Amino acid sequence: MIYRRFGRTNWQLSEIGYGMWGMGGWKESDDIQSMESLNLAVEKGVNFFDTAWGYGEGHSERLLGKLLQSHPDKKLYTASKLPPKNFKWPAKPHYTFEESYPAVHIKAYTEKTLKNIGREQIDLMQFHTWDDGWTHQEEWQRTVEDLKKEGKIAAMGISMNRWEPENGIVTLETGLIDAVQVIYNIFDQAPEDSLFPYCDANDIAVIARVPFDEGTLTGNITRETTFQEGDWRGTYFVPENLNASADRADLLRPLIPKDTDMASVALRFILENKSVGTIIPGMRKQKNVIVNINCSDGKPMDTELYAKLKTHRWDRKPTSWSQ
Repeated sequence: MIYRRFGRTNWQLSEIGYGMWGMGGWKESDDIQSMESLNLAVEKGVNFFDTAWGYGEGHSERLLGKLLQSHPDKKLYTASKLPPKNFKWPAKPHYTFEESYPAVHIKAYTEKTLKNIGREQIDLMQFHTWDDGWTHQEEWQRTVEDLKKEGKIAAMGISMNRWEPENGIVTLETGLIDAVQVIYNIFDQAPEDSLFPYCDANDIAVIARVPFDEGTLTGNITRETTFQEGDWRGTYFVPENLNASADRADLLRPLIPKDTDMASVALRFILENKSVGTIIPGMRKQKNVIVNINCSDGKPMDTELYAKLKTHRWDRKPTSWSQ
């Protein structure tokens, strides 16, 4: 495992972290599978785990708490996210600050998270949604400062809205945000335009999320793919999006070297960008843990392949189904 400096926090994080969204609403039998995968990740050198209260109303956080208890001798960096008070994702420009992140709400859900993970301090707390229109509200600024002074959070971050990598840069200018979490992958390269340069210049850490474009970049989604009732992807991959995503994935298939797979290429593409501190793929099964971690070997991607992948940038705008 290769480790990278995480901005001004100076933490050394595994460049392959662990996204715990998929563990939010599982049944008990799947919790066992989840814990097996999480423990294997620790064994293989992963030391950053990203969850949220919104992942099963604290269920995923409690799994992280169990993981921490199982490895008392290791420093595992914890990250979670505060749900907006209106429990609506993503943030919309017309949502007011008062219905999203008032001080009482921020403090209450910080306490819920700390209880769920069994710690007095979380390393990184993040706003699960954000809009730059809230930037100059002193209430959240004072609350973040207080939580840091009280030792309840070590650092504060923002999870950027889907396909809006610049909606947050004004907030970064406050100096109170230590890390940003943003969608970045072969298709979604827009963070390179303004967000990454700003973060580099101001030593703000970057977490790359959705490395597989919700599954498209694993190569397993086609125009014929269907999802079980209740699977979130069924509401995301509406025909308009499923067809377009599958077609773009098909264009990538000829580029994938025979000795690897599309998912590994997708991770290695992101690792080429040194602005990224860590990537948080979801890893529900142990086989996924092994494959993803193996991408962290320090070997650079073939320059010709990388150049070809760069041409597959896909600029998209938020829609009713982009969530």
